[in-house]
This record gives sequence, C-alpha cells and structure tokens, in this order.
Amino acid sequence: MTPRAELKDPKKEQQGFRRRLALAGGGVLLLFAMLALRFFYLQVVRHEHYRTLAENNRIAVVPIVPNRGLILDRNGQTLAHNYSAYTLEITPGKAGNLEELINGLAEVVDISPKDRKRFKKLLDESKNFESLPIRTRLNDVELARFAAHRYRFPGASINARLFRHYPLGAATAHVVGYIGRINDKDLEDLEARGDKANYRGTDHIGKTGLEQRYEKELHGTTGFQEVEIDAGGRAVRILNRTSPVSGNNLLLSLDIRLQQVVEQAFGERRGALVAIDPVTGGVLAFVSKPGFDPNLFVDGIDPQSWDALNNSPDHPLTNRALQGQYPPGSTFKPFMALAGLASGKRTPEAAIHDPGFYVLGAGGHRYRDWKEGGHGAVDLHRSLVVSCDTYYYTLANDLGIDAIHRFIGRFGFGAKSGIDLEGEAVGVLPSQEWKQRRFKQKWYAGDTISVGIGQGYNLVTPLQLAQATALLAGDGAGFRPRLVRTIQDSQGGRLRPVPSERVESEWNPDHLARVKAALADVTRPGGTAAQAAAGAPYAFAGKTGTAQVIGMKGEKYVESRVRERYRDHAWFTAYAPADRPTIALAVLVENGGHGGSAAAPVARRVLDYYLLGKRAGASAPEAAEDENSGD
Repeated sequence: MTPRAELKDPKKEQQGFRRRLALAGGGVLLLFAMLALRFFYLQVVRHEHYRTLAENNRIAVVPIVPNRGLILDRNGQTLAHNYSAYTLEITPGKAGNLEELINGLAEVVDISPKDRKRFKKLLDESKNFESLPIRTRLNDVELARFAAHRYRFPGASINARLFRHYPLGAATAHVVGYIGRINDKDLEDLEARGDKANYRGTDHIGKTGLEQRYEKELHGTTGFQEVEIDAGGRAVRILNRTSPVSGNNLLLSLDIRLQQVVEQAFGERRGALVAIDPVTGGVLAFVSKPGFDPNLFVDGIDPQSWDALNNSPDHPLTNRALQGQYPPGSTFKPFMALAGLASGKRTPEAAIHDPGFYVLGAGGHRYRDWKEGGHGAVDLHRSLVVSCDTYYYTLANDLGIDAIHRFIGRFGFGAKSGIDLEGEAVGVLPSQEWKQRRFKQKWYAGDTISVGIGQGYNLVTPLQLAQATALLAGDGAGFRPRLVRTIQDSQGGRLRPVPSERVESEWNPDHLARVKAALADVTRPGGTAAQAAAGAPYAFAGKTGTAQVIGMKGEKYVESRVRERYRDHAWFTAYAPADRPTIALAVLVENGGHGGSAAAPVARRVLDYYLLGKRAGASAPEAAEDENSGD
C-alpha cells in the first residue's frame, strides 16, 4: 500500500516567500541607506577635512631657506658670508647597508677618511630620516659622474645648499663665532621660543659669538613653495610661492685691520687684548690667542680636528678675552689709589717709607715688594709710577676688604660688562661675604693684603679690565661695551643703530686727575712702561702689571728657573691720547713675565696703528728690563 502524497499549500508558501523577500529587500534598503548616510557624512559633513587631505596628497609644501645675514666690520670688510654649493647627502633610513653605499659612492666621488669620520659623527647625533652630508662642495665633474650612476645608490642624493664662510679664519673666531648643525637642545630652545616653524628646512644655527647672540637678526624668515606632485611623488608644477626674507646684516664697531695688527703683535704667544672706544663703548679690537678656524665647524668638525683643538695645551677654543679669569696684578693699583682717596684713608701728599717689605701684625709675616731694598719715600703719585707694592699692602690693610669691594666694584669688577656676547665670565672681586659663601671660611687680614696688589682671590677678565680702563679714561663715565654698532635691514637697507647703555659713577674730579696724571708718567722716563713708550709722538697713560701664577712659598721668583707655563702673566692697560682718549685697552700675555717688557710693547703697536696708521713692527722697540721693570 503506497503512502499518501503530502499536499502543498501554494498560498502559504507564497506568503513565506514574500516575507523573506521583504526582509531581504529591507536589508538591502537598510544597507543602501547606511551607505548613503556614509556618503553624506564623508562628502558633506567631512567635506572640508577630506578635501584638505586630498590636497595634501596632491600638493607638497617645501620650505625655502633664507639667506643668512652678513657680518661686516666698521670699514665694510666681510667677516662672515654665504655661498651656494652642491652636497652629496645620504638619508640613512632609505639607504640600506650604509658601509656598502659609502664604499660604492667612493668609486664615483672622492670621499676621504675625514669625510667618513665627520659623517659618522653626524650620524650619531642625528635622526635616521635626516639627510646627512657625506661630501660637500662637489665640482662639475663629480656632479656629472654621480648623475650617471645615481640609479645604483638608493638613499643618496645631490642637494644645493648655502654654506657659511669665515674668510679671516682664526682672526675673528672668538668674536664672530660660527654656526653648526641644529641638535636636540637647539630644537628644544626653538620650541620654547616659538621659532621652530621658522627653521623648517634649516640645518644650521649660531653656536658661538655674534652668530649665536644675534641669531634672530641673522637667520631671516623662511619662505614656502606649494608644489603639485603626481602619484610617483614627482613635482609637476609650482602652484604658489612665498619668498623667504633674508637675514639682516650686522655692522660692527670692530676694526679688522686693527685686529690683524694685534694678531701680528702677539705672534705665537698666548693671551688676549680688548680695545674699546671710551667715548661710545664700541669694541675696536677683541683678540684671544691662540684662535682656531671656525670654518671647521660649519659642516660638522671631524673627530681628529676636534681632538686636536679640544686637547691642545694652548686651549684655542677658550675665549680668553671673554672667559679667561686672571689675577689683575698691579693694573689693580690705580683703582686702589682712587679708593684710598675717596675713603679719606690717603691724601695725594701723604707718603710712606718703603723698606722693601710690609710686616703684618704681631706675627711679623713679611710681604715683599718687587724691588729689593724698597723705594724709600713713596706718595700716591710715585706709588703708581714705580708700582710700589708696599704702598698698596699698607693701603689695603687700612681700607679693609669690604671697603675695597664697595669702591672698586663701581668700575665693573666682579660683574659682567654687558657686552653683546654670550658666556661672559664675572671674575671675582672678593669680600667677607663672598669668602663665607664660597668657602665657608672667615676672612683674614692676610687675604686683604694680597688683594691690595691684585693678587689673592682677585680675578678679572681682559674685557673687564679694558672696560674699567675705558671708564677711568672717561672720568668714571662711559658705555657698556658693544660689538655691533648698526643692524642693516635686508629689506631696503635701513640702518638701525644698536643702543648702548650708559654707565656712570661719580668720583671726585681732583682724585681722578691725580691718578690719571700718575698713569701718564708711567709711560715717561722713570715709569715702568717708559721703554715701551719711547719715541711715541703722542702722550698716553698706562699701567703695567705682573700676575703671579704659582706661589713661591717665601722663595724669590726667578723667571729662568720656572717652567714657561708657570711663569707670571704680563698685563698692560692704557688709554690714548692721554688728554682726550679715543682708545682704551687691556693686554694680557699669558706667562709673559713682566708687563713692561711683554705686554706694553703689544699695546704700543696697537696704539701706533690706531693713532698714526703704522703697521705692527714699524715702531715700538721691544722694552728691555731695567730697574723700573718690576711689573
């Protein structure tokens, strides 16, 4: 018996189909609705955002680095300028095996061991995606050779860059300074100042000297170029361009010819000289010897050159004029004399008897005068002319250290001069409070005696001493020293004078006249600088000084028995003409011995050139040591 066939209900099946169809259709409509909403969101609500992204994919914004401003001396001679050259560069992140790439490039372009060392140093300091130079200043033949083999070197490229050049090299290194590659600390400083955007595309920034201090003026304003690019990343056309604004030029008070005279006068000796116009505060010469070639730092100095400079016993990287701190020796005595007069502890006529030493207290400790047997009767005028130590031992003890600090501090000792350079040292003008703070020790009377002749805790920089001499020449009034006289705007050439702050301290005119008359006699027969001043057709005032480097522990100092590096430093301060000064200076010759025989002749040559136009070596015989050459 066959089973009965099951009958289908067409109506029921049709209803089920319609339900499924409706559900499927509803799902499709929902998806289309969601898609439409998404399209609406992307194309209407987020239109501007995605249009900007699309434009950014199509348009590249390329920074245009501005020309850096020039630095020129008072006569218009260029001390720092720019030039354009081609550089072979490597982007490490795109290069693969760096060693193989550099070896391959060396087959096409000359790459020296020095280039490799510099590149390695830059690589250690830089990010992986930065383009780093492996060879700079390629010639036409090298450019053509690389272009023919470029396909072999992924990650290597040729870029045109502006280079900084210092045509006078070491002669201006400690004044102009140099630029170097921007590092992480520089980026942090730029971020803090809000200047980071203005340095897009810029690799270098001022590191020392005027390049550092006037970075904002010299750098300029970065320009931008909008370039349309295709899918392969190649430039198609320039859509828009904002030109860069070149940096401003610095016009200095510095006379580079005078600077070169100083360099010649020093020869191979170490030391420093600062010359200032006492009327304006403009720095006429600023020399630190030895110097270094600042061009070594522009591309990134190689390790071998860095080691040679950094480990040299002559310390060429130290700016002695700005940062060197030395006992002032007897150049301190004119200021001590003024303090004695101003305090009433001395009168011009009062004299002491100098037996050749000074005895302090009941203990009987002796402080020797430089002249064995002493100078006999010595008043204030003669104390400066012959540089009598005993007179100033006595005066220092009578004044006390805090009075010395109070009076002499008015000439700027123990403080920054305010010159437009970074990193100035302040020296030391000691006091009881200073010693307690510095050493947690009380002040002793013997400490004061040494300070009286510019020894002991006393420390000055050549710049401070030059500024104090300029203020003395100006009867206690003048300006803070400035190197930049005028800033020349790159847009139109408008000149903007750099203001200088006036410095003034009231002193009794008679006291100033007494001290200045004595300083004029220092350069005349019988004075400690008479030999160096012999034959000068102009009158100038000066003061010799000898600063002890090591203590002799009661033994007599004999220069020939002391190693050169431990010999006394030689100082000379001067201003000229004596009646209406137009130049004031301080000269330091490290381990030079006597100021009258080592430092004063350097000053004489500088004064001859500045006042008479005579080149170094044309006049000023070397001073011989005589009975008045204790300093």
